[in-house]
Amino acid sequence: MRKESRTPTRPRRKRTSFQRVGTSMYRSLKPWDIFPPECILGGVLLAMLVVACNTLGSHREPNEVPTRNPRSEATIAASPVVTPLEISPEDVWQLWTNGTQLRGANIHQRRVYPELDGPVFMGPGPIGPPYVQDDFDQLASLGANYVNLSHPGLFSERAPFEADPDVIANLDRLLQMIERADMFAVISFRTGPGRSEFTFMLEEVGTWFDRSYLNDSIWRDEAAQEAWISMWRYTAERYRHHPIVVGYDLMVEPNANDAVVDVWDAELFYDAYAGTLLDWNQLHPRITEAIRQVDPTTPILLGGMAYSAVEWMPYLLTNDDEFTVYTFHQYAPHVYTHQEWGLEMSAYPGWVDLDWDGMEDPFDQAWLRVLLGPANAFRSDHDVPIAVNEFGVVRWVPGAARFLQDEMELFEQHGINYAVWAWEVRWEPYAQEVHAFNYLLGSDPNNRSIHLSNELITVLRAFWDLNLVRPSDFD
Repeated sequence: MRKESRTPTRPRRKRTSFQRVGTSMYRSLKPWDIFPPECILGGVLLAMLVVACNTLGSHREPNEVPTRNPRSEATIAASPVVTPLEISPEDVWQLWTNGTQLRGANIHQRRVYPELDGPVFMGPGPIGPPYVQDDFDQLASLGANYVNLSHPGLFSERAPFEADPDVIANLDRLLQMIERADMFAVISFRTGPGRSEFTFMLEEVGTWFDRSYLNDSIWRDEAAQEAWISMWRYTAERYRHHPIVVGYDLMVEPNANDAVVDVWDAELFYDAYAGTLLDWNQLHPRITEAIRQVDPTTPILLGGMAYSAVEWMPYLLTNDDEFTVYTFHQYAPHVYTHQEWGLEMSAYPGWVDLDWDGMEDPFDQAWLRVLLGPANAFRSDHDVPIAVNEFGVVRWVPGAARFLQDEMELFEQHGINYAVWAWEVRWEPYAQEVHAFNYLLGSDPNNRSIHLSNELITVLRAFWDLNLVRPSDFD
């Protein structure tokens, strides 16, 4: 059975490979040196829409999970039957453009591989780990009003690139539970034609899985790219009228620079590969065009190359679509946010060697303010909305709560919607092993019990309590 590794690897070149400890994806995140000179722009005033209704959805027992549907019996369900709310496209767009309106969390799932995961660890499958209604009810009760669904794409990763009934049924079920909990949702696809979950674990090939599981052919195969486009057209046609879906994230963390060519300098990458299949900028406009053929208004979320690093954002080309939000992921600096517990750790605020020159640098909110410079410059230069749909820090590092607070203060000042990584399941034994980003457990790395009064949840809740709008407000 596959068991989770908890140890970050050492820095190599100008980046650190860190296995995101405590996630079901076992993904290897790639850090980047970020020292942009741009000054941060003035903050966007927080707009108030309506008073939120505190109605929660139907309760499901925490350990209730669906039984596995054998793939041989699976059929594609009809598009979910929904009762449209009185929410206009303009109302949805204002959620992304009228100050910080959406504050929530990520959930993450992947296909279960019994030969790697065993019969229990990731749940009964076919997608895991399993979330239940109580997971979303609790998130909503703490104030969050949206969920970023980091989810497998609806088409198979290998030819003939067909719709996967298991994945579709799982996404339908998640949306139903989130709707019952009275939260909004963004559909974000991690995998799909020519891209497997193992792209996030490139440096672990040959450890707990072999190379046959790795698939990054989307960056070399035009047929896979065309299938990814078709997958999103299919997805948009299926969910265009869903009352809580407020965005489509076209690809979670595009990474051709790492998966194929190992180039971490944005200028060098685009000088060499602009306009080729490796270039996300030639693919995402085609996906957008296909979506708009069937769904003209649901917001599209678009992040850049290098795992949506903020310093690569200036190289992300905008499209002609009037309902696109440009996003980045924020885990910098990895030398702080992904520290291994049990070793001497750096604290926030404090002094940390942030540029690998052997000298400690001041590390505080002022540093974070400069870090966000490229994102704010991008918004100003192109007159477009931006959002951060992943950010986080392992729960045990010194000053983690203050770090989250200072980041969210900056997001609020600049009117940016945000979703923390991550809202973890309670499924055992998964929850016992996958816990580095489970803020319900507090800062003690040895604790495995939920404590809602811990300082991490207290900080998150203070910001989630600022939410003023939920789907039920549009009934």
